[in-house]
Amino acid sequence: MKKYTIYICLLLSLMGTACKKYLDQNPKDALASGDFWQKKSDFDQALAAAYSSLQAAEFAVELPVWDCFTDNGYAQHNSGSAKEIVSGSISSTTGGYIPQLYKDAYAGIARINIFLMQLAKYTGPDFPDADKKKYEAEARFLRAYFYFQLYNIYGDVPVVLEPLSLETQNQAKVAAPDVLKQVLADADFAIANLNAAPYYQNGGHACVSSAQALKARTLIFAAYGANGTPDAALLTQVRDLTLQIQAQYKLSANFEDVFRDASQKGNTEIIFSINFLAPNNTAPWDMYYGDWLVASPLQNFVNDFECTDGLPYGTSPLTNPAAPFENRDPRLKKTVFVDHPDFGGGKIHTPSNSRPTGYGVMKFLVPENIPYGFSTLSQQNAVVFRLAEILLMYAEAQNELTGPDATVYKAMTDLRARVGMPPYPAGLTKDQMRQRIRHERRIELAFEGLRYFDLRRWHTANTVLNAVKDGINPYHYEDKFYHWPLPQPEIDKSGGVLVQNPEYK
Repeated sequence: MKKYTIYICLLLSLMGTACKKYLDQNPKDALASGDFWQKKSDFDQALAAAYSSLQAAEFAVELPVWDCFTDNGYAQHNSGSAKEIVSGSISSTTGGYIPQLYKDAYAGIARINIFLMQLAKYTGPDFPDADKKKYEAEARFLRAYFYFQLYNIYGDVPVVLEPLSLETQNQAKVAAPDVLKQVLADADFAIANLNAAPYYQNGGHACVSSAQALKARTLIFAAYGANGTPDAALLTQVRDLTLQIQAQYKLSANFEDVFRDASQKGNTEIIFSINFLAPNNTAPWDMYYGDWLVASPLQNFVNDFECTDGLPYGTSPLTNPAAPFENRDPRLKKTVFVDHPDFGGGKIHTPSNSRPTGYGVMKFLVPENIPYGFSTLSQQNAVVFRLAEILLMYAEAQNELTGPDATVYKAMTDLRARVGMPPYPAGLTKDQMRQRIRHERRIELAFEGLRYFDLRRWHTANTVLNAVKDGINPYHYEDKFYHWPLPQPEIDKSGGVLVQNPEYK
């Protein structure tokens, strides 16, 4: 994908002559802004560049690292500053995802805002208004996604809806509810104007159901408020949105097909993904997780997979300590490997890095790329929304609204039947079903980057994370970590306009 760059030279007294000489040049390897935005194909390329903003590691290839901030895993290379985050050493100067997510989200938003401004100005006959509306909807879907990330992580942040200049670059933050309003406004515009065809028929572009899934996730994350008590009105919206999405998608026959390159295109479970394409646009999935063991599952996570009779490991008569992966929920072997990935048929890779917990993440690896290393061209897409999560959101919302009715049971039965696991026993109470659904989210969505945010929205992070005993690093979680601090460099650059979150002053 080409990148079109506008060069800005700041005149500094010690570099005045050199800068003047530079300004006299006519760059041959970049388009001036006046030469771009001249035809529809320019907007096609710019929209592709906006989508590529999602390829930042914390939104794509490092989604599994987010689970290393939880009771699920350990990041031996300290990706995302996992050690500091797990141990509670969180401050405005902590590195990793705390500054990087902020930076990458606003970089994506800036790119989108420029796109939207130029789109509104363009009057060429090769770009009908109906097509422009759809392009605007795609861009606003992407902007909603980035603002959802900022809202979810930091709470109060600046809301910027147009390109900034030197005079307007310092923006004050707005209250979290106003950030949420902007996410929903962009999502609603996308729902009203995107292509109605389901994602697997839509060539990698966001469609109506992609925006519905984003809105549903946004609302279910917002529904639990400041104390973990769900808001019925928001959950009603989640239920209705997820019902609409379910009608368009089917669970993949094989759990692992959702995550493997060869079976992702046209997969009827995928609602939106971040796409990669070898040889020029790849991500180090196989090297990171199959060779370097960037994420290592913890024993308590492995123990949480049921036996095939639906009973907990250790309680079930099928429990076999001598062969702990036998007679277990089939998702265990599809999610976790012991010591090294082995796909059978001689497709084995021996990792070059240590195995600090004895386990690695199998979920995102493909056998065709063995041996894994620097030359591996992994083009697996990062799956952002899929039907399994939609079923789980529906079951969670409906259970909170009405209790475990037949539709809740059906959603969970369908999800478990895909891997041959038995349905839940009849007669569960609302509280019992709630715990079952939360357990199922941990198992089904493991290392997809959602566990950390689930624990925060349910307001169980303190209880769950402070109880972890098998982590390599000690765990410490405080109430103030429900929002992260704004990165100190951003505070400093703003000249006092951007104010730190109060818990971190």
